[in-house]
Amino acid sequence: MKKFKPFGISDKVGYLFGDFGNDFTFLISSSFLLKFYTDVMAIDGYIVGIVMMVARFVDAFTDVMMGRICDRSKLTRVGKFKPWILRMCIPVALASFLIYQSAFATFSTTFKVVWLFVTYILWGSIFYTSINIPYGSMASAISPEPSDRQSLSTFRTMGGTLAGIIVGAGIPLFAYRDVDGKSVMDGGRFTLIAGIFSVLAVVCYILCYLLTTERVRTEKPQNVKGDNFIGLFKKAISNKALISIIVSSVMLLLSQLTMQTMANYIYPNYYGNARAQTVATFAMLIGMVTAAFIAKPLSARFGKAEISAATSILAAGVCIFLFFLRPESVWVYVGINVITWIGLGVFSMVSWALITDVIDYSEIKNGIREDGSIYALYSFARKIGQAAAAGLSGVLLTAIGYSENTAFDPGVLSGIFNIATLIPALGFIVLALVLWFWYPLHKKTVDENVRILKDKHQEE
Repeated sequence: MKKFKPFGISDKVGYLFGDFGNDFTFLISSSFLLKFYTDVMAIDGYIVGIVMMVARFVDAFTDVMMGRICDRSKLTRVGKFKPWILRMCIPVALASFLIYQSAFATFSTTFKVVWLFVTYILWGSIFYTSINIPYGSMASAISPEPSDRQSLSTFRTMGGTLAGIIVGAGIPLFAYRDVDGKSVMDGGRFTLIAGIFSVLAVVCYILCYLLTTERVRTEKPQNVKGDNFIGLFKKAISNKALISIIVSSVMLLLSQLTMQTMANYIYPNYYGNARAQTVATFAMLIGMVTAAFIAKPLSARFGKAEISAATSILAAGVCIFLFFLRPESVWVYVGINVITWIGLGVFSMVSWALITDVIDYSEIKNGIREDGSIYALYSFARKIGQAAAAGLSGVLLTAIGYSENTAFDPGVLSGIFNIATLIPALGFIVLALVLWFWYPLHKKTVDENVRILKDKHQEE
């Protein structure tokens, strides 16, 4: 086997830039697409939610297909996953930019809905899938060591967090303008911001390609019985570890993305202070950085699943506390939410290492390593979580009567606060229960699986 330079800081930073690039398009979609289309394009929230959910059903095919393509890709000089990052970085960035074209705001509702559907499918179901599946699968190819993979998971999460700061803090500062004392999103400014983020995404992807090295190299697997879509899903359904981690991730995204989406309504509408959203983004950073420092030592001592369950219960408790407290001061709300982000951040920091544990478990169980296929199923589930959060938020906003004309009515504002606190709390509770009682790969089992695979690969 060819000798490669040892795993090190270059790989970590490069992998960080990969998620940096992902989240320049992903976070603008998950956090601001609903706000942009309800407030700028004048589309009902439930319609936006339905479009996003329909797109996720398309992902059921494109994600799995891309995973199979990755597993069967030719092993090149730089590996089998990295070439896709270079191929798809410009298409995914361009498609993201096309979604947010405020010049069409005066067009018919039918045109705007069709435009959203087509551009959103191009971005999420085709181009984002074509770059994100190889990127995520690449983690298990960069290093076979669990500690290295945990480092990659942490750096990936920090890359997403840094992108989140720029997206979450920058957009409220520049995308809103005051109209009669109220904060209103400016469509033209938002379109410009979307274009800038698309350019930054391409730069980050190129840095990821240049700085990372694929060390674990396997030729495409031999065809086995059931090696097709139906066979893949049959194996997935029988894989307790994969199914339970999928449910956990969906619950995490339901909580996280509901918090991010509703921040666009909590701060400018409920508290009447859009700029406070920028401060809240830095408060989120405090929580995530704290989680980054404590996640690795705690997971090494107690186990990744164990600490994730405990901190999710903590986050749920904070959300419920906020629901009953209903602080009048926006700064009290921001301060208390830091604890929620710590609880959420711990699972985020270890989640990508958890899926590599599942890949190892599946190799032991099925006798074949299918990094791309398993990651594709996992990615598909995460997109379901993303769509569920956006869809549910859109439906609930419509249910409480939110529209351009009622955005500041007292009853609507109370409903906004309820959605922003109770839905995340529910997601955190279910997440904790799944990890504690259903997910089978707790610390003792993971350590044993690592030992088994080390012995197996040494023999090979």
